Amino acid sequence: MPPWGAALVLLAALALLGLLAPWLRRPGRLAVGARTLPGAGGQGHKEEVYGRSPADQLSDGREPLPGGCRLICKPSALAQCLLRAFRRSAALEPGPRSWLSGPHLQTLCHFVLPVGPGPELAREYLQLADDGLVALDWVVGPCARSHRFTNAGGLPAVLLVIPNAWGRLTRNVLGFCLLALERGYYPVIFHRRGHHDCPLVSPRLQPFGDPSDLKEAITYIRFRHPAAPLFAVSEGSGSALLLSYLGECGSSSYVTGAACISPVLRCREWFEAGLPWPYERGFLLHQKIALSRYATALEDTVDIGKLFRSRSLREFEETLFCHTKSFPISWDTYWDHNDPLRDVDEAAVPVLCICSADDPVCGPPNHFLPTELFHSNPYFFLLLSRHGGHCGFLRQEPLPAWSHEVILEYFRALTEFFRMEEKMKGLSRRRASCLGGRRRWGTLPKREVSPSSYLEEIFSWKRSYTR
Repeated sequence: MPPWGAALVLLAALALLGLLAPWLRRPGRLAVGARTLPGAGGQGHKEEVYGRSPADQLSDGREPLPGGCRLICKPSALAQCLLRAFRRSAALEPGPRSWLSGPHLQTLCHFVLPVGPGPELAREYLQLADDGLVALDWVVGPCARSHRFTNAGGLPAVLLVIPNAWGRLTRNVLGFCLLALERGYYPVIFHRRGHHDCPLVSPRLQPFGDPSDLKEAITYIRFRHPAAPLFAVSEGSGSALLLSYLGECGSSSYVTGAACISPVLRCREWFEAGLPWPYERGFLLHQKIALSRYATALEDTVDIGKLFRSRSLREFEETLFCHTKSFPISWDTYWDHNDPLRDVDEAAVPVLCICSADDPVCGPPNHFLPTELFHSNPYFFLLLSRHGGHCGFLRQEPLPAWSHEVILEYFRALTEFFRMEEKMKGLSRRRASCLGGRRRWGTLPKREVSPSSYLEEIFSWKRSYTR
């Protein structure tokens, strides 16, 4: 089947979504009477007449934001800063109702429609420690970067973008890179082994939540731009990679702030429950087409026949990474090493997750969102919208997805928060040094701090910020 076969299958399924919508809901989402209310970014949402919406059920005790969104998090100084920034956000303001109101349209337009003219990319191949290859696509055009830099040293911040785990570079990812470039960031897209024309030079693919390749890529990015702050954004199932990296590296992470668009957080349950059949078949077909070019290279490590006969995403994942010929492992062991939340308590970087209550791929928020994480961990923030589909959050053309605008506002708020915290700490240090100088005259001079270490201190996350 040609590469665009998956798109045709999903477009054919789109015609049936109106008839099959009651059966496409996951368990727990009741088909009750609904009324349409205005939502963020110009979309409408549905609220249950005989009960509250899932967004309301999960956000008790939180003040609402424009467009019916809610910020769910543990109270802290940074949370108050973000709340003020989101209240002023024009991207969350409701607008005229669009024909892209339904969650399935939001999702399928994002995954199925052609990408169109995208940004100019400069590709680099990074050879890893085991001789594998990953690709980094640096966004270099078509527009010149803005002069509104994001750090005190006058350097543009590097923005690392991680696409979904299936390797498809969607129109929303490319649109976000263009918007970030206009706002003064330097975007770079990370591609896994064998994804998006990155050669597979060794018979090893990257498991769902194994951040070892990402660690080497971020180390290289840091080497190229040692003084620039680094932000990271992931899309959909690609969020497992980013969250695994933040958990494993903890306070040693080079990332200043991170954001996840429609993340899959309970990954094992997500694979085992399965997706609505149009999405399950479409994603599975896309993966089979992408790996068909490497069938000869992989036949010594996996059962190729069984792999391409897989009838579900779980069976495909299990055959590819668990039932290997050289080192087979159990499904339980695989998720012990690949669950993105396995080391979440070690994460020391603020993470914003943008999710929708009508996400048809992940399901209802009371099933796929671990809300206790956002209520108890001061580094995790959940912006829950009533609509938006999966990785959609689209508005009327030519406006970009409102999630993109919110993420860049979130990064700007983080930078200002760190800057103000550092300014207050500097004043306290100077006051303490003056008092200490009066009491201890003739003490040894204080060792000067280099500018590079000063910049490093500004953009490193401290647990004291979570007061």
